[in-house]
Amino acid sequence: MTGTPGRRFEDAIVLVTGGGSGIGAAAVRRFDREGCAAIYVADIDSEGAKTVAAGTRSGRAVTVDVTAAPDVDAQVDRIVAEHGRLDVVVNTAGIDDPEAKHRILAAQQSGEPVDVFRHLTDEQWRRVMSINLDGTFHVLRAAVRAMVPAGRGTIVMVGSSAAFDTLTGYPHYAASKAGVHALAQAVAKEAAAFGVRVNVVAPGPVDTPMAARTPAAVRQSMAAAGPLGYAAPDELADNILYLASPGASNVVGAVLLSNGGRFTV
Repeated sequence: MTGTPGRRFEDAIVLVTGGGSGIGAAAVRRFDREGCAAIYVADIDSEGAKTVAAGTRSGRAVTVDVTAAPDVDAQVDRIVAEHGRLDVVVNTAGIDDPEAKHRILAAQQSGEPVDVFRHLTDEQWRRVMSINLDGTFHVLRAAVRAMVPAGRGTIVMVGSSAAFDTLTGYPHYAASKAGVHALAQAVAKEAAAFGVRVNVVAPGPVDTPMAARTPAAVRQSMAAAGPLGYAAPDELADNILYLASPGASNVVGAVLLSNGGRFTV
């Protein structure tokens, strides 16, 4: 990779998980414009991955389930076998909980207090944790294993501002993203000694397909909590590429808040 403006990722080999939509898709397009040799657009939604990859010069669609460690490991191994290296890994794969959001909506409409936690099932908890936190662990571990022998590489995880400014009625989501931050920061201290940088971007509300499924009244209340409302996926992609770039060479274990002034730390 180079530090040349507009070509920071010249000839880089990049993997973006969750690349079939939203923030991941925006990051893929940004990497593609900056000269990557190959961008692996990984998603459990194979059609979404194919659509995003088809709109790029260097994108290659692959189907990956981040909850399955062997699936993640095998894909990373294939990339390294083909190219001899993996320069950048970005994990944007994540989910929310529509059922919890509908309970939040019902509380808004009735004027009653939000009452989610008492009704939270083991299945809801495990679904959010398995993708948001376990998936991050699988991707992060595979990336570090691939990069340490080469003595270099950059990794960016997507957390959430909800880990700090926890949302009423969203305890499992906040816990999963707080885990992402702590995991990435702990690994960052360890991996830095081997030339591998790990950082996190923590968005506030972002206008993605996942957010579009949020009930309108809940979306409005979330947007009203910050002066700038919902961010565009491209804005988060800019943050991701900065953290992955040579320009952030001294940034290790950071959690970059990108929430439009929703709150500051």
